[in-house]
Amino acid sequence: MAEGRSASSSSRARGTALRRRGALAALAAVALAACGRRAPAAQGGARVVSLSPSTTEAVCAIGAGAALVGRSRHCDHPPEVLRLPSVGGYADPSIEAIIALSPTLVVGAHGPAGPALDETLRGHGIATCFPETESLAQIEAMLAELGRRLDAVPGAEQAIGRIRARRQAVEQAVKGMPRVRVAMLFDTSPIFAAGPGSFADELLRLAGGENAIARGGAYPSISVEHLLALDPDVLLDGTGEAGGLGASRLAMLRDALGWRSLRAVREGRVRPLRADVVLRPGPRIGDGLAAVARALHGDALSLSDAAAAPDPRDGGAAPAPPSPSSPSSPPRAP
Repeated sequence: MAEGRSASSSSRARGTALRRRGALAALAAVALAACGRRAPAAQGGARVVSLSPSTTEAVCAIGAGAALVGRSRHCDHPPEVLRLPSVGGYADPSIEAIIALSPTLVVGAHGPAGPALDETLRGHGIATCFPETESLAQIEAMLAELGRRLDAVPGAEQAIGRIRARRQAVEQAVKGMPRVRVAMLFDTSPIFAAGPGSFADELLRLAGGENAIARGGAYPSISVEHLLALDPDVLLDGTGEAGGLGASRLAMLRDALGWRSLRAVREGRVRPLRADVVLRPGPRIGDGLAAVARALHGDALSLSDAAAAPDPRDGGAAPAPPSPSSPSSPPRAP
């Protein structure tokens, strides 16, 4: 949902090495059911097109960024991916542009393009992987499966380990603290919020919050009147642009009728979130969890950044440009 919202308007020590590999294989099995036609491990010859920011980040985070040959126009992290050709948007990728890059694997979020895209690509003999990422467990499973697919199992283990370490640090920090009633908003016109069953709802719970939105599905649309009736202690503002650029839509409504009556608005408890970290179900989700915890508890929270040290793979493995046999710029997306 977070990636879909930004595209239209708007998920971390195990014991011995053997146990680590066993746990990773179990995670990969979870993701495999959501992946399309199987392909062997990369063996250094993989050509990957990623259709969502979260999977682009994941490929780089596990150390396989050099295999990337194409991206969606919404993929912006790590910065090196911006030099790759775009094959269109999250919901409207160009099949012609994808095929022109001769990929061995197309990855992306399980989203609005639906099964038709998966079937079309597999019809052209292209392996696909569009896993569900609506929980931290599913995000870890996605990393594990990409590690297997791209011959980057050790890198996937490390990326999963960072998520788990960050989660453990946050859970320890919020232990014993009073729970905060909160609503996390993704958009304001109409209002879209984090509901039960979404990975954002899981983040709220792990960060010591109580989601005021208790029904209506994973990403319900609600009215201002409904939000007023719920009257959460804190509003988490995820309506800004990715990377924190530009004013959020919620900030522009603070003096509007209805909005100004919300207790969280009146008492200055509207907390901005970096959408690209918190709302993107990829390898930085542990840092997103920490950001949510800080937004909920403020200065009362004691949380070390030790588990969030920058990973050299988070932008270190620069993606390779398309080979000379590939077009320098793919056809324009429809």
